[in-house]
Amino acid sequence: MKKKGPNFIEQIIEGDIAKGFDEKNLRFRFPPEPNGYLHIGHLKAICLNFNLGKKYNSPVNLRFDDTNPEKEAKEYVDAIKYDINWLGFDWDKECYASDYFDQLYEWAIILIEKNKAYIDSQTSDQIASQKGTPTQPGQNSPFRDRPKEESLSIFEGMYKGVYDQGEHVLRAKIDMASPNMLMRDPVIYRVMKVSHHRTGENWNIYPMYDWTHGESDYIEQVSHSLCTLEFEPHRELYDWFLDAISPLKGVRPKQREFSRLNLSYTITSKRKLAQLVDKKMVSGWDDPRMPTISGLRKRGYTPQSLKNFAVTVGVSKRENVIDASLLEFCVRAHLNEIAPRAMAVINPLKIKIANYIKKEGEVINFEINPQNKEEGKREIKFTKELFIEKEDFQENPEDGFFRLSPGEEVRLKNAYIIKAVDVIKDEKGSITEVLCEYDPKSKSGSNTPESNRKVKGTIHWVSAKEAVRAKINIYDRLFKVEEPGKNTTIENDINENSLVTKEAFVEPYLLNANDGQQYQFQRLGYFVKTDNQKTLEFNKTVGLRDGWKK
Repeated sequence: MKKKGPNFIEQIIEGDIAKGFDEKNLRFRFPPEPNGYLHIGHLKAICLNFNLGKKYNSPVNLRFDDTNPEKEAKEYVDAIKYDINWLGFDWDKECYASDYFDQLYEWAIILIEKNKAYIDSQTSDQIASQKGTPTQPGQNSPFRDRPKEESLSIFEGMYKGVYDQGEHVLRAKIDMASPNMLMRDPVIYRVMKVSHHRTGENWNIYPMYDWTHGESDYIEQVSHSLCTLEFEPHRELYDWFLDAISPLKGVRPKQREFSRLNLSYTITSKRKLAQLVDKKMVSGWDDPRMPTISGLRKRGYTPQSLKNFAVTVGVSKRENVIDASLLEFCVRAHLNEIAPRAMAVINPLKIKIANYIKKEGEVINFEINPQNKEEGKREIKFTKELFIEKEDFQENPEDGFFRLSPGEEVRLKNAYIIKAVDVIKDEKGSITEVLCEYDPKSKSGSNTPESNRKVKGTIHWVSAKEAVRAKINIYDRLFKVEEPGKNTTIENDINENSLVTKEAFVEPYLLNANDGQQYQFQRLGYFVKTDNQKTLEFNKTVGLRDGWKK
């Protein structure tokens, strides 16, 4: 495979080094807000930053931008840390924007003293009405020229909890006629008398994201602050805030943007994902149908498959929507390499081999993983009565049906060639059992003329005597349209058949499966053992073939 050249972010870094930037000062960061679980949209940013750290042997910080206590919680902090570790990444420093609240407050005072910020006592609606449009300038606030002494006094009162939410805000004094509307005197601080998951009741005011982000990067000496494209208009403000607290010592961070990861049939908005959880349309953030890292883990995705997906998608500046089939391709390719093979029957139909005379049955050698011969073989029990899939038998076969049917031969995987000779039906006419005959000289691997005889179909099976019951959860896409919520609410776009649960028969080998162990169920797909302690349960990860083809 042809080796890829450096992506455009790497080219920017290489260009900075060529201009004299000391490579020893490189530092990156991944800065999630702890207001939900990480999802597939975060995967690209995680891999980009941590892979850059690995490439340049540079530290990567994990920083929680925790400036909105109404929606943030320690639960989300813990989940984010777990997911990143599970992906195989380690951070240098664990940081929180809340660590810098004192410094940010002191810098805000300096802005007021420099006449670069003022207290606005209008309502949020009044402020919004003065913003203007992309083609029309905004209007100055009547408080824009408020004496700095008065702004300093009110700001101190906000800090001490004297004022209620909505009475005052602190705004940067920039340019109400700027073509970039983000530069039109953005709010820096607002009153919020809300308990914070780390600072408790210590603060009555909280900084806005734009004010916090660049200053936090500077405090941590992050060299390259990498954001998704929606933050490109914020770069001008990012730089303005850094200029406002100059002179700066050490590394001045620079913001650069890349396209976010958008996936078809998927939403990557934490707000909308939270709606699904709150309205109990899913079982939680880690529901296997959710595009969260924890949901994908529960579904049976591996860290390597997700990292392979991120590398395959690549880093670019062009927004596009990645087909969901690519994500499934990546997990399918990895599981094909590592997953042990096993037999399971989800829609069982019993067959009886009339001429099979071995009362106790026999042992069949079964290759653990054809992709890794070193794993060797194990034994599976073959008996007179077996379960096969109902779909693998047709009494009146349609054209192109090459599985079991009256008078036609089919091979039982790793075992014998059989043919159906009769059917047994219940009083409603439904088939309850199929009588078969087998060729005792056709055993797989016996290298006899009979065993080498070509038949058109091979089907899987489990011994009816040995089989154990298992709960199987079969998942489909959570949404039935490519762009959920585009033309209606996301609730209306939910796929009602996104989860089907069945009781299956599996070979007893799977009783010893560890929680989280992936398997390839022959001819059915890839499945993962759940942590259900009451019953044997598996989640379907993905089928053996692309299920997204139209």
